[in-house]
Amino acid sequence: MILINLLPHREEKRQLRRRAFFGGLIAAALMGVMVAGAWYTVLSRLTAAQESRNSFLREETAKLDAKIRDIANLRSEIDALNARKKAVEDLQTDRNVPVHLLNELVRQTPEGVYLQSIKQAGSVVTVAGIAQTNERVSELLRNTSYNSTWLEKPELVEIKSGSAIGPNKEQRRIFNFSMRVSLKRPAAAAPALGASAPAARALVATPAAPAASAKAL
Repeated sequence: MILINLLPHREEKRQLRRRAFFGGLIAAALMGVMVAGAWYTVLSRLTAAQESRNSFLREETAKLDAKIRDIANLRSEIDALNARKKAVEDLQTDRNVPVHLLNELVRQTPEGVYLQSIKQAGSVVTVAGIAQTNERVSELLRNTSYNSTWLEKPELVEIKSGSAIGPNKEQRRIFNFSMRVSLKRPAAAAPALGASAPAARALVATPAAPAASAKAL
């Protein structure tokens, strides 16, 4: 016996395939949404963690900047203190320079030379006086150039001959000179000058002294 299927089976199969296709699309869409949601959640957590790290780094950077500013201020204060210390030390040293200068001139001035004036401008000292001979002036220049601890670079500015009246009313020849010399700071401390200071102070001429000394020559 032959059986004939008169139902629209092809249409039923077509509908089944269509349903399966749309079901797969819906399932794929749901899967995509789930994957996207999960990825978004992971990215949100990573972003929040990175923001937290960035905030921590900003706070630590601000603290370090404050410390750096404090260190810079401390360094500037230390530099200012060192500058003040050096200024005080220089003042302490410069306070004794006139004593050293006068004592050194006493030591280096040979016999037959009389100093009439001493002027200091910074580290340059101008000395004027009278001498019996040119050789005495040359000896003074040599002494200040080679034998002095505090004086250097002597330079003869001017020398000219003159005359003076001696003790026996005789006419004597003298030489008026002026020279420049520079002060220097020796590496070692200068020796004590307590005994030499009175003699150094006595070296500076009073207004009436030049004439009397010129007569003595």
